[in-house]
Amino acid sequence: MLDKEHRSLEASAELDRRRSDRHRVFLALGSNVGNRLAMIESACSELYHRGITILRTSSLYETQPKYVEDQPSFFNGVCEAETTLSPFQLLDQLKEVEMALGRQKTIENGPRSIDLDILLYDDATIQEDRLIIPHPRISEREFVLKPICDLIPHSFPPKRSSMQTYQAQLSALPPSAPPPSPITPLSPSLPPITPLSTTRKTRLMAIFNLTPDSFSSDGLQSPSKSSDQPILDPTTLLPKLHSLLAQQISILDIGGQSTRPHATSVPPNLELARILPTIRFIRSKPEFNNLALSIDTFHSSVAAAAVEAGANIVNDVSAGTLDADMLPTVAKLGCSVVLMHMRGTPQTMTGLTDYSLHGDVIAGVAAELRARVEAAQAAGIRRWRILLDPGIGFAKTQAQSLEILRRLGELRDWEGLKGLPWVVGASRKSFIGRITRVEKAEERGWGTAAAVSASVAGGADVVRCHDWVEMGQVVKMADAVWRA
Repeated sequence: MLDKEHRSLEASAELDRRRSDRHRVFLALGSNVGNRLAMIESACSELYHRGITILRTSSLYETQPKYVEDQPSFFNGVCEAETTLSPFQLLDQLKEVEMALGRQKTIENGPRSIDLDILLYDDATIQEDRLIIPHPRISEREFVLKPICDLIPHSFPPKRSSMQTYQAQLSALPPSAPPPSPITPLSPSLPPITPLSTTRKTRLMAIFNLTPDSFSSDGLQSPSKSSDQPILDPTTLLPKLHSLLAQQISILDIGGQSTRPHATSVPPNLELARILPTIRFIRSKPEFNNLALSIDTFHSSVAAAAVEAGANIVNDVSAGTLDADMLPTVAKLGCSVVLMHMRGTPQTMTGLTDYSLHGDVIAGVAAELRARVEAAQAAGIRRWRILLDPGIGFAKTQAQSLEILRRLGELRDWEGLKGLPWVVGASRKSFIGRITRVEKAEERGWGTAAAVSASVAGGADVVRCHDWVEMGQVVKMADAVWRA
């Protein structure tokens, strides 16, 4: 049903485009010289300034070179865009972008800082010396078909020049070894997440709650301080920060507002007073340069200020539903974002656990997160910048949280979500306490360890935890079992 509705919407959008003389195009993006990610993102910005509006992008895939093999690996992707340019005007603009970004052609199919190609232009077929549309080598190139299938897997080539969909063409290719994996950047100093690599290592996201009212009693601000008091001296955090380095933690998730059930919301100015001194302090210390900083907030103004101060990732428990400016703000910031599944607000979410309309909680979370991914892309966030979180304990009963841990692999493979990395945060949650009969959140380490292990077995790319020393050991062992 979802695919039928999606195709109907595509057909309607196509009709609107033709009525307004706007053309739907698919462009290939590639780079294997220098900072490949930065080059592709710069190309996307250049396209926008030349009247080529990117509607959505595929994931970026790291692929081995084809034809000329003695060269570095590529980042490859595809974008769907709209333009009023004719095919040849579009081609000229792509060549100008390549030149503006410093492409120097040496040998055919050789190294290139940026490579932009027209794959599809409406349903047009063109056979000219300068331009052939559809691109003649789509069907033989896994590095093109993979990203196309992120966007239009069930579509046929123009004029039914092939009777196979793009997904069928991809499935017909001999498997490559290793298969291409999407990449998701965390920070400039860290290697990207590769969510489809079977040997990837699980990343740890350590929780830093700069609040007096954390559910897990780990808030680093003293509860004795009044709620409007600016917060602790960041230098007192040095022992904890050095512990992170010793445990090889990848990500530090900094929060200035509790999102526990029924928590009272605090205004952005107080949230900023709590988190900005710590972010600035960490970024002033070179020894922490390899630590990606995530800001746990649902306020766009807090996200913008935190990224300006040095944060790399926005972690929004509402996936942009609690602040209409959040997704456009993240798009402008150009950073990575965690879109978590939640219904309602922290004050109302416990009463919003009925997923019968979708069939069950897995289908419900998948459908609702897919809608948020589409909203993020419509706001200008690139697919390769998106991470997902199923929201353990957020608008979920105990049984539903367990079902997600049990069936995380199904979410990873859900159409429209496949290839995106998953963050799972079950640490010290109340359902663990009920099952293990451990009342104090800070004493739920053993139950958390089981949940973390289940998360890794289900395919989590990042686990969010309070007890990073102990959970670091759990992750290492779980990786040795399931990611060898």
